[in-house]
Amino acid sequence: MHRIEVTLGARSCPVCIGQGLLAASELLAAQVGDRKLLVVTDQTVARLWLPRLALGLAGRPHAVHALPEGEEQKTLGSVAGIIDALVAARIHRDDLVLALGGGVVGDVAGFAAASYQRGIGFLQLPTTLLAQVDSSVGGKTGVNHPGGKNLIGAFHQPRAVITDTDTLSTLPDRALRAGFAEVVKAALIADAEFFAWLEEHAPAVLAREAAPLAEAIRRACEIKAGIVARDEREEGPRALLNLGHSFGHALEAAAGYGRLLHGEAVAIGLVLAADFAARSGRLAAADAARVRALLALSGLPVDPPRVGSRKLLELMGMDKKVRGGRLRLVLPDAIGTASVTADYPQDALRALLEERVGA
Repeated sequence: MHRIEVTLGARSCPVCIGQGLLAASELLAAQVGDRKLLVVTDQTVARLWLPRLALGLAGRPHAVHALPEGEEQKTLGSVAGIIDALVAARIHRDDLVLALGGGVVGDVAGFAAASYQRGIGFLQLPTTLLAQVDSSVGGKTGVNHPGGKNLIGAFHQPRAVITDTDTLSTLPDRALRAGFAEVVKAALIADAEFFAWLEEHAPAVLAREAAPLAEAIRRACEIKAGIVARDEREEGPRALLNLGHSFGHALEAAAGYGRLLHGEAVAIGLVLAADFAARSGRLAAADAARVRALLALSGLPVDPPRVGSRKLLELMGMDKKVRGGRLRLVLPDAIGTASVTADYPQDALRALLEERVGA
């Protein structure tokens, strides 16, 4: 088992990565103690993996709240349903929510935990690659709004992240590829050697070969943990983790939530960010080509839907990186390094988007 610590001042959140961890009763017991538990999951994951978690809980009583599957469930209504379940289960402030599922489950369950009785503890038990390498680590929780993605939420750190890589055995190929986009993003912002490793090993990772897959998860989590430890509340370097997301979140909203998987939108966003950085003279054209080539090799979309530049720019204007009415973008400066900037030609951005998504 790999163990990574996300150190946040005097606090620490362990991220445990390995096979069979949902059934690891000693590991789970160390986290849940004798607390009452509400497991939040979705209907598909409940069928596939809730029995394994029940084994790990060693017969400990637990209530279950299962959402329908999909990004469409990332709403305030879903959070209200979880809070109703917390009340019905008589969960108190020293009890726990267990988020068993992908990024949607983790985000809504974490936000419900942050809101209920002004904050109760929760564990992240991620079952998708995207959640394992990104959304389960760092304490961001929240839901979408018609005006933009993740506009409502809170920072609420989990007590621990327990990643059972066995859960990827039932993950659809499309969802696995979507999670891989976040692995590429981590390498692009922080580790040129890891990016080169992915160029060589992407087929093996996506074929679910155990050793390359575990290494990709470990290194991506390590990169994110290091950044979050320096900036828990995204006031500085943590914004780098949003590379590709200003474009990607806007594309998700413009296309209609659920049409593009989050990781697919991020993949397109990474390509747009790299292309714009190359056009602006920040990034070598050859490096932008490497970004597109790696994502395309991984079977991810690299060209955006034709949603219209005006709509996309309007949605990007709601991005949380807007300061003083100007959108700051995360742009790659080279493979393995990126920066946050508002110093870019807005006309060039508009021209790129008109070319790629229509006027």
